[in-house]
Amino acid sequence: MKKILVYSFYLFLLVFLSCSHEEQKNLMDLNQSWKFRTGDSLSWAAKDFNDASWDTIKPNDWWENQGYTGYDGYAWYRIKIVIPGSLRKNTIVKDSLRFLLGKIDDCDQVFLNGELIGENGKSILQKVLPADDFIKVEGVWSMNRRYVLPADDPRILWDQENVIAVRAYDQHGAGGMFSKPFEIAMVGLNDYVKIDFTSTGFTYTGDSMLSKTITLQNVSGKYDFQGVLTIDVFSRENKNQITKMEADMNLLKNTKSDFSFSIVSDLRKPCYACITFREKTDGQSVSEVLEIPYILTPKPPKEPKINGARVFGVRPWSPFFFKIAATGEPPVKYSAKDLPEGLKIDEETGIIKGMVSKKGEYIVKLKVENSSGVTERDLKIVVGNKISLTPPLGWNSWNCWGLTVSDEKVRQSALEMKSSGLIDHGWSYINIDDGWEDKHDKDGKILTNSKFPNMVSLCNYVHSLGLKIGIYSSPGTKTCGGYEGSYTFEEKDARAYADWGIDYLKYDWCSYGRIAPNPTPEQLKHPYQVMRRAIRSVNRDIHFSLCQYGMGNVWEWGAEVDGNSWRTTGDIEDTWESMSGIGFSQYKCSPYAAPGRWNDPDMLVVGWVGWGPALHYTRLTPDEQFTHITLWCLLSSPLLIGCDLSQLDPFTLNLLTNDEVLAVNQDPLGKQAIQVKANSNYQIWVKELEDGSKAIGLFNMTKNPLYIPVELKDLSLKGRFKLRNLWMQSDLGFVETHFEIRVMPHGTALLKFGK
Repeated sequence: MKKILVYSFYLFLLVFLSCSHEEQKNLMDLNQSWKFRTGDSLSWAAKDFNDASWDTIKPNDWWENQGYTGYDGYAWYRIKIVIPGSLRKNTIVKDSLRFLLGKIDDCDQVFLNGELIGENGKSILQKVLPADDFIKVEGVWSMNRRYVLPADDPRILWDQENVIAVRAYDQHGAGGMFSKPFEIAMVGLNDYVKIDFTSTGFTYTGDSMLSKTITLQNVSGKYDFQGVLTIDVFSRENKNQITKMEADMNLLKNTKSDFSFSIVSDLRKPCYACITFREKTDGQSVSEVLEIPYILTPKPPKEPKINGARVFGVRPWSPFFFKIAATGEPPVKYSAKDLPEGLKIDEETGIIKGMVSKKGEYIVKLKVENSSGVTERDLKIVVGNKISLTPPLGWNSWNCWGLTVSDEKVRQSALEMKSSGLIDHGWSYINIDDGWEDKHDKDGKILTNSKFPNMVSLCNYVHSLGLKIGIYSSPGTKTCGGYEGSYTFEEKDARAYADWGIDYLKYDWCSYGRIAPNPTPEQLKHPYQVMRRAIRSVNRDIHFSLCQYGMGNVWEWGAEVDGNSWRTTGDIEDTWESMSGIGFSQYKCSPYAAPGRWNDPDMLVVGWVGWGPALHYTRLTPDEQFTHITLWCLLSSPLLIGCDLSQLDPFTLNLLTNDEVLAVNQDPLGKQAIQVKANSNYQIWVKELEDGSKAIGLFNMTKNPLYIPVELKDLSLKGRFKLRNLWMQSDLGFVETHFEIRVMPHGTALLKFGK
């Protein structure tokens, strides 16, 4: 079987990323089947309750993905386990027992042998009568559930069978237990000493040096720890050690300590760091692996190159606005031949504006030139009933600024999208999420709050940069953040958006759940039908984004209410469990994607994120980020950057400016990839492209490097095909029947098959 190295610089056997360290002893794994049922009764917490008739379920994935699609409300998990007294041996701290229960969406109460021990991430050290008030808490779904009890707590039955019962409540979207870890253990050094990579990003110096600051934190309020911090950096390709550093560390209770290190290496070649803190008293250690970013996307050439969408839709008599995306050494001059009547191009900016009255398809010849050359490409302009003929590429404020978004931050983000060069690769939307609203005045006009003093001025500024602008609302009386919604003001809100110059509306279900608490299929559609009519009554094309977390299989009817895109899932977060769980579940939505009608698995979580105002560097590894972008492009998903654009680093730009990868997302055929093979080790997804070629995504689901075998017959391919690596923008030769490609842990290979 032919083997192709997806990264040409892998000349030697790759090694599994690991650090030599002591694993915590006497740890009890709870990542096994639990008993489960929907509904609610506090009697289900009792130790002697008979749950034999309940279903079984795995705790590391939402119940939505395990046969309970669309279920919202209460459900219970139960597991029986003997807690041995031997757990108290061989631990640095012997006074406390901890329960780790992953994450729970949205709210939880945890019982041990019928007694409440924790609620929404907080331990409860005394008996508290359960109450429904716990479901009123918001924003806890992304918290790790860690409950700690004193070792002598009477609720713990040492050397006997114990029953852990979890009462979960889900408001909408995905629900129940998910993520990891699930375990019981005595509190140890790894509970108190934390190695944090996310408080700082990577600093790049030229093409051969990068630096990083890590933070060690002692979260104990009782203990000081003295030890040695060791950082060993290894090359992935040949196992050679690149750097080794050691430093004595004195971690006082409730303090942090930073340590910086640098790596001099070829930044196109991956390496990793083993970071270990070893406590001097008894030699226990805490270790983490830090994967170092590596750059795959080649730099754009000096010669001009046209990027972005090849097709653009507009309704008759609507304002036309299209920015030609092109790279090349400035200054660059733009021109367009055979523009339909009513359109003009600015030769300095590449912005095409105007208005077209006549329906039809128009083939326009775009031309871009600079001192290094000239390039041309066709653009199909479709004047008709459909807009958003390719998925939107842009930025949204939520995953970065949350409710702290402001006029100043939006302007800065727009400027950064232009100055960073993202605009030259097709990125075009700057979307304001929740937090801009004030109230409706006596005439029903929506007012902006003090953070947004002049929305018309803001929209004009964003448009002047060659970008479009989006906004956010809810069909309910209040938004998710508690601001003014559009309920009963839909027509006036739509008119305000059009008057301001808005190009995109994210319409979030939120408080409409109080109006329709148990919505029927027609009730799910109704608020979006109302706003659809309002939007279509104004003379402006506004991308209509339905945000209701996939309820009622929205992908089956989103086009019916004139949605241009619709969220298919709950909110994403920057973890492998969240990103992969969302992304790889999209196979069920594939048949419903088409030009102007896109499945939306939520925003991108690369770069600096944090939901405002405190930000952190994404917790996804570099390979997980390559998987994130690859999968979202194959899914024909809207690509909405969620990070702080002022802190873009070379690695994040490498993810967001690969034109061959983005072209898969922007392909005019508009088909979503289908999953052709999936097992516990790897997945293969295939996307048909307009030119008759196919984009193939190979995904390693394991924590080890893996050769993924590909049979061309499984891809419905027959004959001899040219194989191209899209991330590296390089040809890999020809294949006829089968081949293998080595893919990194949680990583990907994105290939294109053509004649």
